[in-house]
Amino acid sequence: MVTSTDSVTNSVAPSTVQGTPVVPGLAHGPALIVRGEVDPAAIERFGNGDFADADAALAAYDDAAEAVATGFTRTAARASGAATEVLTASAGLARDKGLRSAVRKELNAGTGLVGAVQAAVEQFVGLFTNMGGLMAERATDLRDIERRVVAHVVGEPQPGVPTPEQPSVLVAEDLAPSDTAVLDPGLVLGLVTEKGGPTSHTAIIARQLGLPCIVGAGGAMAIPAGSRVLLDGTTGLVEVDPDERDAARRVARDIEERAVLDAWTGPAATADGTPVKLLANVADGKSAAIAASGPVGGVGLLRTELSFLNRQDEPSVDEQTDIYAAVLEAFGEGQYVVVRTLDAGSDKPIAFATKEHEENPALGVRGLRLSFDNPGLLDRQLDAIAQAAERTGTETWVMAPMVATVDEARDFADRVRERGLKAGIMIEVPSAALLADRMLEVVDFLSIGTNDLSQYTMAADRMATDLAHLTDAWQPAVLQLISMTARAGQRVGKSVGVCGEAAADPMLATVLIGMGITSLSMASAAVRPVGAKLSAATLETCRRAAEAALAAADPLAARAAVRDVLEG
Repeated sequence: MVTSTDSVTNSVAPSTVQGTPVVPGLAHGPALIVRGEVDPAAIERFGNGDFADADAALAAYDDAAEAVATGFTRTAARASGAATEVLTASAGLARDKGLRSAVRKELNAGTGLVGAVQAAVEQFVGLFTNMGGLMAERATDLRDIERRVVAHVVGEPQPGVPTPEQPSVLVAEDLAPSDTAVLDPGLVLGLVTEKGGPTSHTAIIARQLGLPCIVGAGGAMAIPAGSRVLLDGTTGLVEVDPDERDAARRVARDIEERAVLDAWTGPAATADGTPVKLLANVADGKSAAIAASGPVGGVGLLRTELSFLNRQDEPSVDEQTDIYAAVLEAFGEGQYVVVRTLDAGSDKPIAFATKEHEENPALGVRGLRLSFDNPGLLDRQLDAIAQAAERTGTETWVMAPMVATVDEARDFADRVRERGLKAGIMIEVPSAALLADRMLEVVDFLSIGTNDLSQYTMAADRMATDLAHLTDAWQPAVLQLISMTARAGQRVGKSVGVCGEAAADPMLATVLIGMGITSLSMASAAVRPVGAKLSAATLETCRRAAEAALAAADPLAARAAVRDVLEG
């Protein structure tokens, strides 16, 4: 099981650890060091399990896998937003037929059940890691599933982050979605992980929970358990055993500043009155209702794939209509909802749609590309979106993910407009950013998905710890592409938004507005901090912040330069 430890892996404890900041804020408290493993003694006692034959062992595996999947689904029902999405995906992975087939093969070869599970998972971890891109992110999910299945098989409690006895800073090599989705913000002050990047599941859910978070912090696991640490989610620095008086003073100031942010109620505008459209990223009716209760202008990203992830067959048009209408009806006059069509493939396989055994799914048939040889899939979804819009009367925009060419954008826009809706595309592929002017000749709006745009621009796996600094939206090349896209929108007076995780970074939000971005969409928990930050800066200050960021040599320098502009 996952337990805290009182020992130090390395002989010399670090005084500071540097990582990639993903959620701003300070956290000060004892370090709860989390290590994930099932008790080796329990595994040894279990041995081969004394099963009559391989079929009996496989039946035990089926029971365990289903129990794990059901646990994920049950937790997903209590969660919302991104947490629901990733937990539902993990449930599907636990039931994966390919994984079961690999376990069966090992059992038939004479391997014991625990060894068979471990070997099968290792096979797929290697496969996904070699694929790179979004698929590599599933390695963490697979290892979490392995621990949970093995724990069930040997009769151990389900692993997971232990409930802290006191408010603590959680330090881990990595965290599975099932760990981060159920964290109690009252007891977990902040998160530090050795692995992962700014767009990892840990980062996304930490933003949803509003927990200060640093990822890709090499050496973090050498921090002594129980030692006092100060986590700075703005600079990415973790200080071990800092001066207590100084730490208390800095935390008190941070609490005051965050209270101001939390009290912000809108309307969203810069200090000199320039309106800013702040929107929410949602996944279903539940998360939409939460978002609608806050100071938002609507939804900038409805992730429709959630209704597909756990299905063996395609939901009917009527089923989809009900799902989308539950989101749309939460918003009214003066608000709008941007619906993203099916973003499946790569790390989000859909049983009835995605291709199997692609050599590199992250660069394969995903997103809009699924409709190339299955146009009915997209047409039925667009029919459902149109029906939901008509039923609710809510202004509805529709955008496609993974668009790479102007012809793709034109064909998609034609289909959307046939149904009386506003048509746009995601800017995730560098070619789409480079052709932003031409894209805007055929669509009504653009929305930048900074998660994928960063990954594809920098050719860096989102889950590669050694490359976490490359998948940072503050990278100069990524900022240049964003700026280029924003200028294209300004030239023709069309909306260009950002719906990736970069929009949830309050400091980066000032840069984006300074570039000419017209809307920012983010997790509901990030709306108030972003709105408050923007309200303290004039449009001219935002423009100077953008210039400073674009002129910087690297993300660290960009953050420092923008901080100087905003505090100057």
